[in-house]
Amino acid sequence: MIDEKTILQVLLEQKEEVESYKPRQWISRKEESLFEFDSKLAQVVIGVRRSGKSTLCHQVLKEQNIRYAYANLDDDRLAGMETKDLNTLLSCLYQIYGTDISHLFFDEIQDVDGWYLFVNRLLRTNAHIFITGSNAKLLSGELATHLTGRYNEIRLYPFSFSEYCDYHQIDKDKITTKADAERKRAFMDYINDGGFPEIQSLRNKRGYVQSLTDAILQKDIQRRFKIRNIDALRKMANHLINNACQIVNYEELAATLNVSDKTIKKYVDYLQQAFLIQLLPKHSYKSKERILGEKAYTIDTGLENNRNHSMAGENIGWRLENVVYIELLRRCSKEFLDVYYYRPDARQKEVDFVVCNRNKPKELIQVAYDIEKPKTFDRETSALIKAAAALDCDNLTLITFAPSETVEVGGRKIQIYSAIDWLLKD
Repeated sequence: MIDEKTILQVLLEQKEEVESYKPRQWISRKEESLFEFDSKLAQVVIGVRRSGKSTLCHQVLKEQNIRYAYANLDDDRLAGMETKDLNTLLSCLYQIYGTDISHLFFDEIQDVDGWYLFVNRLLRTNAHIFITGSNAKLLSGELATHLTGRYNEIRLYPFSFSEYCDYHQIDKDKITTKADAERKRAFMDYINDGGFPEIQSLRNKRGYVQSLTDAILQKDIQRRFKIRNIDALRKMANHLINNACQIVNYEELAATLNVSDKTIKKYVDYLQQAFLIQLLPKHSYKSKERILGEKAYTIDTGLENNRNHSMAGENIGWRLENVVYIELLRRCSKEFLDVYYYRPDARQKEVDFVVCNRNKPKELIQVAYDIEKPKTFDRETSALIKAAAALDCDNLTLITFAPSETVEVGGRKIQIYSAIDWLLKD
């Protein structure tokens, strides 16, 4: 049990910190439009650690001129807080912000067991609740169970390339040679260093990424799921990050790490729940085939070469594919669309992404760094043409480093996008 004096001190210091924020320096995020400020639903922002969840909530609340009370539960002085302490926390917030406050913002509240009961009680009093968390299953699962759908889930990822350009003041529209060169330089920095907001101004990017990875593995996974073999978890996480865009071979990982297939599958699930990796299922109308042969992508390409002993490959094509997938997750979540990869058999070249509206393919997307050679161009476009015929989809996209243009192949039109043009388009 934490005494009231300690809680008051922590909350007052957090209030001073929030008051020092300068909204003009914040980067606009597209997820701002997803908030429902007067809704009776809890506004839940989830995503990987340090992706900007807290900043996003502060930003939208301040821009709406909403008075709100704030408590960050990810504070060492509040470690060990129990359910019974939450009412003391609420009392302290009322003492600091006033009893007439109607909007309450709880940062990383999932660290407290039974937090959802507390939130449920507040919702019944018509309070407007904002919550952040770094664990997908914990928030989504428990909210769905205990709040019976009374929440609005908003997923936040590290900076998109468009947001990265905004942060670094890169002109996104000018068509001059200089502006084009600046965008290309920025894009190479982006796929190498990634989009975590705090890393943008740091020289020691490696130290930052290593500490972030350790925090995810220890706080969001080991502590939550009481994992004993942290060494196996760390080695598997490094393996999946180093081999992004590849199919997860559970049997091979189990043999390499000397653990069971069941344990490996649990570890992969934990990594996905903590948003360190994102899985991509295979497109199939059979449920069994969709859950087999999933591919793993890292949440941010900056994780690939900024860790200790990373040994990540320099394959720009894979990094581009990884960036495209995370961008698709951003865009498709807003439209409730699903994403798969397509490969009907081992002999046929796969199509990297199939965007579906329920069971109907809406767009086929292929990613290739360089299509200058005729052989490469034919291989990538022929995969799209074959998949288009099989899936009855005419919306074909090829994302590459070549200039944007529309081509016709096999009687079908393919929109070729420069990766930069595609990432910057609305």
